[in-house]
Amino acid sequence: MLCIAVAPESRQLGRVDLFNASMLADIIELRLDRLHKEPDIKEMLEGVSKPILISCRRKSDGGAWEGSEDERMTLLRQGILAGPAYVELELDVADKVPRFGKTQRVVSYTQMQKPLSGLEPILEQAAKAKADVVKLVGPTPTLDAAWPLLATVTKKRTLPVVGMGLGRPGTTFSLLGRRYGAPWIYAALEKGLEAYEGQSTVTELDEVYHWKAINTQTKFIAVTGFDECATLRVKVLNAGFAHHQMNTRCLPLELGISEKIGQMLDALHCPVIVGNPRMGERMLNLASDIEEPARVAQYSDLVVKQKDSWHALNTLWRATLRSIETALGAKTAEDRPLDKRNVFVIGAGGPAKGVAYGIQKRKGMISITAADNSEAQMAASQFGARFVPIANMYDTLCDVVVITEAYSMDEGDAALGVRLNPSFLRPHMLVTDLSRLPLETNLVREARLRGCKLLDPRAVFCEHMQSVFKTISGKELPLDVAMGALGEPQVG
Repeated sequence: MLCIAVAPESRQLGRVDLFNASMLADIIELRLDRLHKEPDIKEMLEGVSKPILISCRRKSDGGAWEGSEDERMTLLRQGILAGPAYVELELDVADKVPRFGKTQRVVSYTQMQKPLSGLEPILEQAAKAKADVVKLVGPTPTLDAAWPLLATVTKKRTLPVVGMGLGRPGTTFSLLGRRYGAPWIYAALEKGLEAYEGQSTVTELDEVYHWKAINTQTKFIAVTGFDECATLRVKVLNAGFAHHQMNTRCLPLELGISEKIGQMLDALHCPVIVGNPRMGERMLNLASDIEEPARVAQYSDLVVKQKDSWHALNTLWRATLRSIETALGAKTAEDRPLDKRNVFVIGAGGPAKGVAYGIQKRKGMISITAADNSEAQMAASQFGARFVPIANMYDTLCDVVVITEAYSMDEGDAALGVRLNPSFLRPHMLVTDLSRLPLETNLVREARLRGCKLLDPRAVFCEHMQSVFKTISGKELPLDVAMGALGEPQVG
C-alpha cells in the first residue's frame, strides 16, 4: 500500500489536500503540526474514502509543531476521537495515550541526525507500548549506513515494521518495503509537498521505479546514485524489464565504503551493480575478476555476480566506440572508420581511459588533455598517445572530440575540470560529450550551433544501456523502448 502525507496550514487547504491524495493513496497521513488554528478533525475527514493516519510531528522528529507538548498530546487525543484508521505516536509518549476504539497505533522512533542502529530494543519497547505497527525513521546516506534499518525492515516479524529513510536514498526503503511486505510505503503527493528533502513523489514511484510491479518474487538490480543521470538509467532499464515482462526492477542506492558491500547485496539478492562515473574505481574494488578493458582503464561501470564471485566489466567504452564508428559511416563491425583519424580525448579518468583503450584497438590516433596535466600525461603514456598540455588544446587538430570529464565554458562557472572556450569547436569535427550522459550539455548545444557533426549523448546512452541490459538479462532492449523512457531531451 502507498501512504501519502499531507501537512496543510488550514482546514480548507487540508480538505483539498485530502481529496487530491485520496485519488492516488491507499492510506493518507494527515499531519496536524502545521495547522495555524485548532482544527475540527472530524469535519476535515468527512467524505474521505481512504484510511487516515493522524500524526502531529515535533520539530525534533522532522515536523513543524511549535506549541507545548501538552497541547500536542491533546490534539492527538482529539484526532483519535475522530475515528481514524491509525494514529502515530512517538515511542517516548506512546504509553501516555490509551488505545481507543478501532484506531490502530503506529509507534514511531525517529533519529534525524545519524543513521539508526541497535533497533531490536526499540522494537521490544514499541511492542510493550502496544504498537500495531512500528515506524523507524532515520538518515540513509549510504548502503552501509542504512544497513541496520534495512536488515530490520526486510526481516519477517509478527509485528509489522515500516522503514522511512531520510534523504533521496529513502527511495531504497520504499522499494524494499514493497519487496518484503511492509504494511505501506511513503511518497509525496507532488513536488513541493515532500515530507523531507528528496522524497520520491507518487509520479516518480510509478514512472521511474514501477513500484506497483514489485512483489515478494522480484529480483533487484542495484543502480548506484540518485542524481538525474542515475535516475534516467533506472527509468530506461526498468522500461526494458517491463517490456519483456520480467519480474526484475532497479534498486537505487549509494554503496558507501564498507568492506561488506558484497555480503549486503547478497542478502538483498542483488546480483548486479550498475555504476556511474563517480563510482568507477570503487566498483572495481568490489570484484575478484576484472575484464581487460576495466583493468586497463581502472574503471568499471557494471559488476555482475557469477557463481561465487563478482566480475567487473567496462561497457561504456564499447558503446561509445560503436556510436562513434556508426556516426563516421561504419556499416559492419569490420569497417574501421577510426583508422588513422585524429581523436582528441578531453579527460584522464576511467571513462577517458576506456575510450582511449577502444580507439587504440581501432587504430585511431589519440591525443589526450585534462585539467590536470600530470594525469593527462600519464594517461597518454599508457596508450602511446599524444599528450596535449591544457594550454595548447586550441592548437590541436582533430577529427573527433570526446569529452569525458566536467568542464566549464564560462569564467564564472564553478564547475571543476577543463575550461573550454567554444571557439575550440569547428564544423568539420564529430563531437560527443560523455560527462553527463544522457543530458544535453552546454557543449552539445554549442557544437550544434557551430555546425559540428554531433553525436547525440542520448544515442550513446541508449547504446550503453542496451549493452548493459543485454549483459544482465540476455535480452535485447529495443531502441524505441529506451528512447521512449528517456522522453524529451533534458538539459544538464
